[in-house]
Amino acid sequence: MSAPLLTIEDVAVELPTSRGNLRAVDHVDLSLEAGRTLGIVGESGCGKTMLSRAVLQLLPRKAKLTGRVMFDGQDLVRLAPERLRRLRGRDLAVVFQDPMTSLNPVLTIGTQLMETIQEHLELDAPAARKRSIELLAAVGIPAPEQRLAQYPHQCSGGMRQRIAIAIALSCEPKLLIADEPTTALDVTIQAQILDLLAREQRRRHMAMIIITHDLGVVAGRADEVAVMYAGRVVERAPTQALFKRMHMPYTEALLAAIPKLEIAPHTPLPAISGRPPDPTRPLRGCSFAPRCRYVGERCREVKPELKSAEMPGHLYACFHPIRMTERIGA
Repeated sequence: MSAPLLTIEDVAVELPTSRGNLRAVDHVDLSLEAGRTLGIVGESGCGKTMLSRAVLQLLPRKAKLTGRVMFDGQDLVRLAPERLRRLRGRDLAVVFQDPMTSLNPVLTIGTQLMETIQEHLELDAPAARKRSIELLAAVGIPAPEQRLAQYPHQCSGGMRQRIAIAIALSCEPKLLIADEPTTALDVTIQAQILDLLAREQRRRHMAMIIITHDLGVVAGRADEVAVMYAGRVVERAPTQALFKRMHMPYTEALLAAIPKLEIAPHTPLPAISGRPPDPTRPLRGCSFAPRCRYVGERCREVKPELKSAEMPGHLYACFHPIRMTERIGA
């Protein structure tokens, strides 16, 4: 095994609010090697995006970050702002979930693509334009030369997301973070976008983090999955191991919420009862205890730590793990 390209060590993020400090990320440890894909899964508000912003060093101004984020031998937390600016877009790229807000509505697609290329690769205008056309063609944009003169509102949602991916890939990054890249897209376009990301990742041998609330998205596309709840990683495992024998009741509930073709029409989807805990009022015990059907008295009093399961690389934080002996199709 090669040395990790990205190592997240004991990272915590707190945000000041009128009701007290909000713990958005709670002492997370993760690592990722070059050429591999990590899926980070959880409900909205569980800390997925805030963790990615900690990696990118794009946290809100008043946020307090502790821990280390090591990327390609450099600690991003302590890196000078100018060096960070040169790193973002060049070696470290991101695709946000809503391209309508991440793309500038008053600049043409060509301007936004060429700006990134000229800034980081120092190409002249003709060379940057040629590379922009090649990138748009690579992500499946028809008539790429004509698209350069268009504005984001003249493209469909799927087209805009492909353009955002082209911008992210323009400088051959070592790590790509895809933050819910298929939100608000229809099912067919979702599959096309995910296949595109997987194809470009293999072609460029880059590391990738896919952030999503849907376990089905990462089932066939991630090498490892980290499940987050209330700012913590509560289960982490190689993808096949997780789906073969998951241990966290929360992971089980996320899987049950995925629509299945064999279910009769109009059957209500299983939902996780209750609500996530208030991040400004952390619970004494397990954060999932108020919503868990396996809860015991110890769960309400003691916060479980990540511990190893019987399979290599499989960690979970639960006093009453579920036992799944048969493979679950996702």
